[in-house]
Amino acid sequence: MSRSIEKCKAIVEKDKELYAQAGKIPYFPLAVKSGHGAIIEDADGNEYIDMLSSAAVLNTGHAHPKIVEAITTQAKEFVHYIYPYVYHEPLVELAKEIIDITPGNFEKRIIFGLTGSDSNDGMIKFARAYTGRSKIISFIGSYHGSTYGAISLSALNLNMRRKIGPLVPDIHHIHYPDCYRCRLGKKECSCKLECIDELEDAFKHYLAPDEVAAILIEPIAGDAGLIVPPKRYMERLYSICKENGILFVVDEVQQGFGRTGKWFGIENFDIEPDMIVLGKSIASGMPMSAIVGRKEIMESLDSPAHTFTVAANPIACKAAIATLDIIREESLLKNSKVLGEYMKERFREMQKEYEVIGDVRGIGMTVGVDLVKNRETKEKDKDGAAKICYRAWEKGVLVTFVSSNVLRIQPPLVISKEEIDRALDIIEESIREYLSGNISDEVLKEAKGW
Repeated sequence: MSRSIEKCKAIVEKDKELYAQAGKIPYFPLAVKSGHGAIIEDADGNEYIDMLSSAAVLNTGHAHPKIVEAITTQAKEFVHYIYPYVYHEPLVELAKEIIDITPGNFEKRIIFGLTGSDSNDGMIKFARAYTGRSKIISFIGSYHGSTYGAISLSALNLNMRRKIGPLVPDIHHIHYPDCYRCRLGKKECSCKLECIDELEDAFKHYLAPDEVAAILIEPIAGDAGLIVPPKRYMERLYSICKENGILFVVDEVQQGFGRTGKWFGIENFDIEPDMIVLGKSIASGMPMSAIVGRKEIMESLDSPAHTFTVAANPIACKAAIATLDIIREESLLKNSKVLGEYMKERFREMQKEYEVIGDVRGIGMTVGVDLVKNRETKEKDKDGAAKICYRAWEKGVLVTFVSSNVLRIQPPLVISKEEIDRALDIIEESIREYLSGNISDEVLKEAKGW
C-alpha cells in the first residue's frame, strides 16, 4: 500500500503522449521492468505475484532459463530469413512436434503466423477454400483477435467494431452455453440442451447449413468470463457439424499448451477438431501463432495465400521447441491440473464466506471467480472486480478481470503452491476491504478493463 510507483507513473504519462490508446486496456499503472518465474518487478523495484501470465502467454513463466538460452543461442546463428523463400531446420522440428501433440488421429499440416489474430483470419481462408462455402459461425462473447477477420469473428466489445465497417461478411454469431447465467432459466438437472436449439432453428429458418463452412468455438470462453461449456453441448455441436459437412474448429489461443492440464483445452471434451488455432503461449512470449488442420483442408489453398515476412522466425521456433520441452520435463500438465483444483477449492471456501462470489469455475489453471451484487439475481459487480484487482495490485498481486466482473486467474504453470497461497491470501484481503467499503471510487478511473 505504501509502495512508491513514481517511475511507473512517469512511464504511463509518456505512453499516453506517444501511444494510440486504441491499443490499451488499462487496469493499473504498472510498468514492468523484469520477471522471473511467477514474479514480476516494476520500474520502481516493487515485486508482484503474477496471476495473469501476460494474458495466458507465459505458461512457462518469466525468463525461464531454457527459453532464454534457446533465444540467445539461435540469435547467434541467424535472426531471420523470409521463410516463404527458403527453409530452416528449427521450423521443421517445431512443425513435427506440434503436429504430434495436437488432437486428431489423421494426417495433418501446419502453417505459422505471428499472432492468434492472423491465424483466425487464416482459418476463415482455409475453411472457405476447402468447403466451397462462405458462412462461418462463432459465438457471442467470443474474442478471437484484432485483425479484420478476427474482429469479425469476435462479438465481445462494441468498441472493437465501431467506425471500421464493413467487416468480413457472412460471419454469424450464436450464444455460448453459459450454465451459470442460463438464458433459458434451466438448471443442470432439467437441462435438455435447449440452448443448442438456437443453432438448429437458424438452420431451419435462415442459415442454410449447406452454406456454412465452419463453426469456431473456444473450449473455454475466455474473455466472455472463463465459461466452461457442458461436455454434452460440445459433443452435440460436434455431431451437428459432422451431420452437415461443417468444419469443427477450436480456438486454443488462450487455453493451449497445458493451461487446462492437457496439451489443449478441447481434449477435456474428447473431441478431435478439424482445425485448431494456436497462439499466445506457443513460444513463451515470442511472436508466433499457428493453424493445424487435416491435410486436405490445409492443402486447399495455393501459394501465397497465407504468408508473412517474419513468420516462422527461427528464434521464435527455438523458443517454442524449448516451451514444449519445459512443459514435458517439469510435468506442467500435472502441475496445472493439481494446482488448478487447489485454487478452485480455495476460492470455493471464500465463496462460503463472501456473498460477492457468485460462482467459481474453470479447468486446470484457468479459473474464473464471478463477482455479483446479488446471488439471486446474479447481477454483475463490475466496480467490485475493478476495486479488488486494483487493491490486490497495490498489495503485490497482479490479477485482472474479464466480462466486466470475473476475476481472471491464470498464473504461470510453473508457479509454486506457496506463491499461490500468498496471492490468494492477498486477493481475499482485497475482497474483505472492498466489502468493508475501504477502497475508494477513485481507483475506477484507472481500473477500466474490458
